[in-house]
Amino acid sequence: MMFDKIFPKIHQEGYKFLAISGVITLILWSISNFFGFIFILITIWVYYFFRDPERTIIKDDNYLVSPADGLITTIKEEMGPIEMGLEKKSFIKVSIFMNVFDCHVNRTPFSGKIEDIFYKPGKFLNASLDKASKENERNYFKIKNTKTNEEIIVVQIAGLIARRIVTQVQKNQDLKQGERIGMIRFGSRVDLYFNKRKVMVKVGQNVIAGESLIASF
Repeated sequence: MMFDKIFPKIHQEGYKFLAISGVITLILWSISNFFGFIFILITIWVYYFFRDPERTIIKDDNYLVSPADGLITTIKEEMGPIEMGLEKKSFIKVSIFMNVFDCHVNRTPFSGKIEDIFYKPGKFLNASLDKASKENERNYFKIKNTKTNEEIIVVQIAGLIARRIVTQVQKNQDLKQGERIGMIRFGSRVDLYFNKRKVMVKVGQNVIAGESLIASF
């Protein structure tokens, strides 16, 4: 519906920030129309930052859908994350950078079971930097397709101004392709590790979580 596109629902993490921004707007508006108007714009931005729109999922595990909205910044072959015990296994890594205007809700690329979740404290460097994969605060998901035994890794990476990684799922939970797994507040990146698939995107391409196709068999 057109209304849902203009006014999408927001993630539960956004209600607190929206309320705070709304109260500040009312206070400033009573003092100065100019500053009140500025905070009206900020409140609108807060609403759209935490938007959580419905997506049209392909529902076909022959494809990996994008785990995040944003810009493809890296496509390369490298060894898997040591935090997942995969440092001796080769993967293709696709990195997706989310700026402060992108939707920050993350989704699973295919259907499967969460075999492991691992949180790693770290720095808050610019998430677009390659070294952010090793140094920034991050959260790992190992997801296994129980039909094919294929494993992928999704990594939420906090950015320069991101200060909280939110996880909506738990270990051993079964997921459907495109299902929400969490979000990252205020600018960040998601890395996707997979192998034995053909990459369908290129660096510089914008993608949409749950809809854009990242790779195929």
